[in-house]
Amino acid sequence: MKEDLSLKIQDLTVGYGDVPVLMGIEIVVNQNEMVAIVGPNGAGKSTLLRCISGLIKINGGEIWFVGKRISDLGYLEIVKMGIIHCQEGGKVFPEMDTEDNLLIGGYLLSRKERAKQLDFIYNLFPRLKERRNQTAGTLSGGERQMVSLGIGLMSEPKLLMMDEPSLGLAPIIKKTIFGTIETIKREQKMSILLVEQDAYSALELAERSYVFDSGKVAMEANSKALLEDSGFKKIYLGV
Repeated sequence: MKEDLSLKIQDLTVGYGDVPVLMGIEIVVNQNEMVAIVGPNGAGKSTLLRCISGLIKINGGEIWFVGKRISDLGYLEIVKMGIIHCQEGGKVFPEMDTEDNLLIGGYLLSRKERAKQLDFIYNLFPRLKERRNQTAGTLSGGERQMVSLGIGLMSEPKLLMMDEPSLGLAPIIKKTIFGTIETIKREQKMSILLVEQDAYSALELAERSYVFDSGKVAMEANSKALLEDSGFKKIYLGV
């Protein structure tokens, strides 16, 4: 595996029982690159992230991360390697306050490193600093999404995977979340894999994109090229 590759997926096949979900998936994410995965509901986008993070067993193929085969590793081993999966729906620990949620994300760091990351996240999301003593379960949907991203960032990941970060959010909050992702991309040295239903916003953020359809990669190209492709715009953006 080349040194400039962060993630490489080869001929990945996944199914639930006899029902195929992903078929022959081939994906590459370079170091410090942001890649988007877009496509219709049910195309297998979220399933891919669960496979990478070790939440789902694969049926065939291989997953490599910074030169190591991780296809057979468990979730905790994968987290320790620096792969963080922010799942859809802004998942948090609802009975704990905001700051304790964030600190859990940095449990592998030293006290000094945790303090540094906490400051970074509060600068990224000033609202979370205001809500740091508030029980996470009482936060708004947008605030919970911020906490979820903050938990992921606390561990200083090498690969940050985000699953539908704008799901269910009001347009103004979506704009804030996408602006924050742009800041993370610009200021943090990490690879990012973004699964997002809002295809236009995802392609605006990412350098390259893969289009999933019925469990297969239907297209792969520079994001700017996809945004200018009339066929793609008609099928996937409805314009």
